[in-house]
Amino acid sequence: MDYIEKVLEKLKELARKLIEALLGPEGEPEPELIPIPVNERSRR
Repeated sequence: MDYIEKVLEKLKELARKLIEALLGPEGEPEPELIPIPVNERSRR
């Protein structure tokens, strides 16, 4: 069982490296935009 876990871990590592090579390093998620209330009456 230990051997299978080691092989799976190596495969995960290889897959991660391959994805990073193709798509670039894993970036941070984009910050969520904060809605800004707009007073429509003052614009008229």
